[in-house]
Amino acid sequence: MSKTYYVNVNASREGNGSKEMPFKRINDAAKAAMPGDVVWVAPGIYREYVNPLNAGTKEAPIEYRSEKPLGAVITGAEEVKNWTKYEGNVWTARINNGVFGAYNPYTTFVCGDWYFAPTVRHTGSVYLNDRMMFETVTLEECIKGETDPCAWVPEDSVYKWYTEQDGDVTVLYANFQGLNPNEENVEIAVRRNCFMPDKKWVNYITVSGFLITKAATTWAPPAAYQDGMIGPHWSKGWVIEDCEICNSKCCGISLGKYRDPENDMYFYKKQVKSPTQMERDAVCRGQFHGWLKEKVGSHLVRRCNIHHCEQTGIVGRMGGVFSTIEDCHIHHICNSQQLGGAETAGIKLHAAIDVTIRRNHIHNCIMGVWLDWQAQGARVTQNLMHDNQRPEGVLPAVGAMFSNDVFIEVGHGPTLIDNNLLLSKVSLTIPSQGIACVHNLILGGFSLVNSGVDSIVNGQREPRFTPYHIRHRTEVAGFMTILHGDDRIYNNIFVQNYPATPGKQPADNDYDTVGTAPFDIFPTYEEWSSHFDMSKEPDMGALATYHFGHLPVWVEGNAYFNGASVCKHEKNKLVNTEDKVTVEVLEKDGTYSVKSNVFSLVKDFKEGIITSDILGYAFEPEQRFENPDGSAIIFDRDYLGNHRGVAAIPGPFAECAEEIQVWC
Repeated sequence: MSKTYYVNVNASREGNGSKEMPFKRINDAAKAAMPGDVVWVAPGIYREYVNPLNAGTKEAPIEYRSEKPLGAVITGAEEVKNWTKYEGNVWTARINNGVFGAYNPYTTFVCGDWYFAPTVRHTGSVYLNDRMMFETVTLEECIKGETDPCAWVPEDSVYKWYTEQDGDVTVLYANFQGLNPNEENVEIAVRRNCFMPDKKWVNYITVSGFLITKAATTWAPPAAYQDGMIGPHWSKGWVIEDCEICNSKCCGISLGKYRDPENDMYFYKKQVKSPTQMERDAVCRGQFHGWLKEKVGSHLVRRCNIHHCEQTGIVGRMGGVFSTIEDCHIHHICNSQQLGGAETAGIKLHAAIDVTIRRNHIHNCIMGVWLDWQAQGARVTQNLMHDNQRPEGVLPAVGAMFSNDVFIEVGHGPTLIDNNLLLSKVSLTIPSQGIACVHNLILGGFSLVNSGVDSIVNGQREPRFTPYHIRHRTEVAGFMTILHGDDRIYNNIFVQNYPATPGKQPADNDYDTVGTAPFDIFPTYEEWSSHFDMSKEPDMGALATYHFGHLPVWVEGNAYFNGASVCKHEKNKLVNTEDKVTVEVLEKDGTYSVKSNVFSLVKDFKEGIITSDILGYAFEPEQRFENPDGSAIIFDRDYLGNHRGVAAIPGPFAECAEEIQVWC
């Protein structure tokens, strides 16, 4: 029989979890809760690490619920009120290292595989009034308190801190720019995680309505144990809903990877294998660690506000398969630019097999969504993305990545990007194949087309072989390098909204010329298939040229404005060279609208309804562009969920209007 437990940090004394005598700590309830139990947490600040001990079941999950939305705060930080004046605006505090236990964030550096910034930042942080301050390398830099030219919000960067060790004491110095820290809310990150099991297979946990904040998380690359402030470790069936998740040193939510000492920061520790090879190792070792549809993934992250994390809002390597991320607001990720490397984005997933990312608002991130390797069956749909780019005048930091709304890297597809508003300077970065772009509004360029995959090392080409999988499963079906092409681009609106940068090429990572001309280099299906004549005796040698050549593309039904480029293969299209199109994102009291004259300009240009059968099969995995359950998709619903009828105008909306509400 299920039980209900109560937790109240403000209770007069330690209790037994009853309503009359609640626990004072969530972790006490986490030790007791069994399948079907519900833990109700009263408002208050819970300065603890919650390590759920027991798993729920699909029929009877264990639920942790905040009694008041965002009223229960789980934090990895502790208050510091013993600051003394040091010099100028700088104050100092001494923290006995006993408070940190076995993990001291002020002796632990952010570092590891795919980390490109200098190894000078600690996993710890100092927070002033709920904002992370900027760490300095020297005390002198802290005292000066100068603006960081790489910070996305320069005025925030004058608040500095520095740390050093004095025996068993962590010494902190912080420049509060004239504020008295003993009169402000000043905290330091002490714990590595807030709510995350330290063992695998803690399945079917629901976490609802909490504010989760301020943890000393570590760098989370794909061939490593990935931690976040909250996450399932290596489990199945978690629900994280209606939470605010902010101020992680690295990652907010981790959908995870198995822990494996033999494949944990392998390159950083050993350096004897190429980084790409260790990633292939990680995939194959995943099978050994139980990477199966029946055992891992199928998580749901919904209605969360995820912001001000310095690596990712949501990260995952293999543990996020078959998951859904929906109705989340993800913003201001990797904005301090104090960390840098190839794992930074609002959402950064490896092996997003059958993952659905829908109805999210993602903005002011170094990248919006980055699906790296194995985005097989992934669908990015009905999302609003904008301002995922470095602000004007801000310099790139050492190790910083380039920016875009959606980055699909070295995947074989099928990967579906449909009914989105992609409004940043670079909309899609696609060193991949097997991608379908359907009914999007696109204001930025396609970049890394036919590029960004293989390297020339020792004078020879070193292909980057990546896996593809049994359809709708995790089992590996094969490995292959990226041939490029195999893309479908149907019924989109392309607007050259920003000035194109002269001299940039589609192979560049910051190509911002809008349109489909970069796909001119690929053959049509008729041109490609003509080389494979089944009436003739097969000749392996003669066909090698085509086995390793470009795959075909399909481009039809798109609309082009403000000089956006047009693929030479496209027959049915709308090219408007007369009207000047403007697109604005408007915000009022948290409600966002898109205002544009473009929708009225496409109202008389209609094409047929796109379906899974029209999109066909991605070449390498021989998998159709379809739903995770194998059923067909009919693209008769628009960005808002409205019905398109028997014919459709280009772009994400079924009907024309000058101003359309897109997020609230």
